[in-house]
Amino acid sequence: AERWAGSLAGADAQVPVATPEDEAEAADLAAALNEWHAAAQRPTGPVRTCFRLMEPVEPAGESWLVGLALQSTDDPSLLLPAADIWSGAAAGGWAAAGIRHPEEDLLAGLGAASRLFTELDEGLRTPAPEAVALDTEGAFRFLKQTAPLLSGAGFGVLLPDWVRKARLGLKITTRSRGGGGGGGIGAEAKFGMNDLVDFRYDLAVGDESLDADELEELARLKVPLVRLRGQWVELDDRHLQAALKFLQRSRTGTMEAAEALRDGLRSIDDDLPVVAVDADGWLGDLLSGQAERRLAPVATPAGFRGQLRPYQERGLAWLSFLGDLRLGAILADDMGLGKTVMMLALLAKAGEAPTGPTILLCPMSLVGNWQREAARFTPDLAVHVHHGADRLSGEELTDALNRADLVITTYGLAARDQEALGQVRWSRVVCDEAQNIKNAATRQARAVRALPAEARIALTGTPVENRLTDLWSIMEFVSPGLLGPAERFRTRYVVPIERNGDEEAAARLRQVTGPFILRRQKTDKTIISDLPDKLEMKVWCNLTPEQASLYQATVADMMERIEAAGEGIERRGLVLATMAKLKQVCNHPAHLLGDGSRLDGRSGKLARLEEICDEIIAEGDKALCFTQYAEFGRMLQPYLAARLGCPVSYLHGGTPKKQRDAMVSQFQEGTDPSLFILSLKAGGTGLNLTAASHVIHIDRWWNPAVEDQATDRAFRIGQRKDVQVRKFVCVGTLEERIDAMIEEKKALAERIVGTGEGWLTELSVADLRKVMELSPDAVSE
Repeated sequence: AERWAGSLAGADAQVPVATPEDEAEAADLAAALNEWHAAAQRPTGPVRTCFRLMEPVEPAGESWLVGLALQSTDDPSLLLPAADIWSGAAAGGWAAAGIRHPEEDLLAGLGAASRLFTELDEGLRTPAPEAVALDTEGAFRFLKQTAPLLSGAGFGVLLPDWVRKARLGLKITTRSRGGGGGGGIGAEAKFGMNDLVDFRYDLAVGDESLDADELEELARLKVPLVRLRGQWVELDDRHLQAALKFLQRSRTGTMEAAEALRDGLRSIDDDLPVVAVDADGWLGDLLSGQAERRLAPVATPAGFRGQLRPYQERGLAWLSFLGDLRLGAILADDMGLGKTVMMLALLAKAGEAPTGPTILLCPMSLVGNWQREAARFTPDLAVHVHHGADRLSGEELTDALNRADLVITTYGLAARDQEALGQVRWSRVVCDEAQNIKNAATRQARAVRALPAEARIALTGTPVENRLTDLWSIMEFVSPGLLGPAERFRTRYVVPIERNGDEEAAARLRQVTGPFILRRQKTDKTIISDLPDKLEMKVWCNLTPEQASLYQATVADMMERIEAAGEGIERRGLVLATMAKLKQVCNHPAHLLGDGSRLDGRSGKLARLEEICDEIIAEGDKALCFTQYAEFGRMLQPYLAARLGCPVSYLHGGTPKKQRDAMVSQFQEGTDPSLFILSLKAGGTGLNLTAASHVIHIDRWWNPAVEDQATDRAFRIGQRKDVQVRKFVCVGTLEERIDAMIEEKKALAERIVGTGEGWLTELSVADLRKVMELSPDAVSE
């Protein structure tokens, strides 16, 4: 903070961030400043002073006016002009709304605003100011300087509609020259970024083209605001000079579709932005942002073992379309809409005409999940998992990579084995949980971007987690250079949008990135109608080395005791105790040890729980988290509350009824996203928790009926949302093997499993060893 304060007096107020400690301190400082800024913007009462810019009725001979008024903070459309305030008009209505002294409110606001709007000084010398008169240059200064300052300080500002619409820039017109580009994106004809298109550049204001004579006349007038064809237009000398220079270049000809796309999505230079695009064929569909809607859905590929839902077929068509154009894509569907399934379907479709292997990068916790989902949905694909201490290297690795259809590895290994992975020419690079490359400067983000590929795909439910720079980093991966250098992106988008709330800059950014981002939400009725009422899924987790060591030691100790116990009640008790210990190890080492030690970074299951809960909270949803161990719930509650920054309640068997009822009521009626941790026995029956649309079974009861009862706390009459149910399973442990046994006998599960876990005690020693032994793929790096 001291370095930043000192830099404010220098030429550059930025403070370099060089180390992780610097980054953490800078984030804390930014959060404090943002909170202070937000507090300064919040109105302190039911009204605020408002300034409304009004253009002259006739372009010459009259002044611009900034009308003064009071504006309701609850409903900004309600205005009380200064003239009505001084005359006492409508005073009764405002008094009923609690505004007793509007004159004093207005004058107090004007006094506070005068330091930002110096032209107010003259108006405040009159007893009843109604408006401030400005010349044309003063009106332009109000638009560009004063209005943003007033808005940022919490005052109301109303500007004419034309301010956001009428800008001098380029209009690009392209027409396909036969071939694939003319058929539209739903056509069967081939198309590509090398297609030739005829182009024409025109100078325009909005959709209105300008000729050279009109432009020269505007330049001669040398005024920043002019009336052109019945509408006011904002001009400055920089734009005019750029436009005059543009007239000297060739404005018609042919170009490749790729160049037309780039020009249509971003400014040719900073001084002459693209304000309109008129394109036909697939290029026009892409630039219009209608690609996903106009695409003909792709039927479920023959090599895909499953049935895609209609919105997933549209998503597959969109991914395939951009891939054929060798364009990057960000699939940013909400969690639970099937990004994994769509990606595997794309690989199955690509397998019908293979062009090379695909490399998929993901967090360590998801490697097993991808491997199993690929085996389930696309068993014909050759999958190679590059992971673990015994992973291949050298020529053996290169041969394996080139023979594979899908290579699964982690972000950490992308950086560590960058040279070896860079030897392969990938058909596509896919980043799952792409927020892992949101910091473009990290070694792993640079390594991922360096992988050679024809197409790049990012999968993420949260393309912007905290800052717009997250989006820049992901876009730099999928479409390098489109958003320009990081510093240019910061000045053009980050500062105007995050600091000033600039809607125009936000619209420009959406226009540039829109063709490459597919974002569907569960709240969209066209999506929700396609979803099942209850979507169940497994979440595969890995053990940390510490967990693996504890797991193996527990198995060795307990199996020796079980063998020595012979038969009878003692043996059954030891088996159940062993199961409990191993499940506790899978949860967290501190759960088994009960030593009150730290939780962070020691459990693969806890890391995955944090990731999923973070996404749930970011979506504004609520979740139920069930554990059969009350002591583990006690450990999780304060930890998750601190990590996620949201309300986290915990209900267990010892919770008094009054407190229990209050917790349920707060969870059901509260509007903020939150988590509710429940012990399975205390919360598994008798509760109505339909405010939750997510259910997480952290550790398994291994009795489908018991788990379904717990799930039914959310999935019951009164539930208005589809419910996503996640069951955590640790890879390569007894959790995975018992889950597989239940799945194999699901039709008879209730009869076989019964109402508890007693059936496990009847397994032979040999079978118990098979169930409990630790597999090599269980352990993370």
